[in-house]
Amino acid sequence: MKKNSYLFLTVILLFTACKSSRLVNPGDTVQEVYQKGITKFEEGNYGDAAEIFETVTRVGRGSEYAQEAQYYLAESYFNQERYILAEAEYNRFITFYPRDSKRQEVDYKKALSIYHQSPRYRLDQSATRRAIEEFQLFNSRYPDSRFVTESADKINELREKLARKYYESAQFYSRTDQYKAATIYYDLVIDRYPESKWAETALLKQIDTYNEYAVNSILNKQVERYNLALSSYEKFIQLFPQSDARSEAEAFRDKAEQGVKDAQEQLQERENNQGN
Repeated sequence: MKKNSYLFLTVILLFTACKSSRLVNPGDTVQEVYQKGITKFEEGNYGDAAEIFETVTRVGRGSEYAQEAQYYLAESYFNQERYILAEAEYNRFITFYPRDSKRQEVDYKKALSIYHQSPRYRLDQSATRRAIEEFQLFNSRYPDSRFVTESADKINELREKLARKYYESAQFYSRTDQYKAATIYYDLVIDRYPESKWAETALLKQIDTYNEYAVNSILNKQVERYNLALSSYEKFIQLFPQSDARSEAEAFRDKAEQGVKDAQEQLQERENNQGN
């Protein structure tokens, strides 16, 4: 009797809980509704599939159908490119079914969902950083996974984006004669993303920027800032000894050395004049 009552209640709830009655018929069981969701999913009708699977997860809670429906709900959103919803549903699957055999795949798909939320480099990069953390966690947790190589590639791609964001910020500050800010952002590229394609150019630009900073400084600050250019040059030679831009870096070094010499002579001349 209890079993029949539960079945009747499930049928009623399925019929009333579904957002669109065209997807569920009166009298459908949880299993039948789940199979309808699978059919929609296999047909590529992910919107209807998501609607059906969402109903199964709520009404059939505790059943094997709810567990599978939770997975396919996340997959439906992912295939629709609704990545914020996909991330939430993958996360719900992990919370409810942490030992499921699909856990590794779900962890990776969750990271991919965050990856797809990463915007163009000019915008806020919170999602980019979250995606990197998720991929790194995945590779640490599943070092033998078939997804590890792809995951590592995604990390490199996202790190390149962050490096570019800092590099372009440095360029902006340099163009607007905000030299100190420019050198700070070039440093962020070099120190945080030394493996990126932006690091070499950032370090070269930093040498030049310190020179410009010195030229546009009061005399008492010029030697200090030219010396910073020389320090950046030394770092450039250490990190990129075979660089095609080495001759350009050496030209910036020569300019800095001459700047130090000229500034020291002017300071000495000023001191002599004050002593007379």
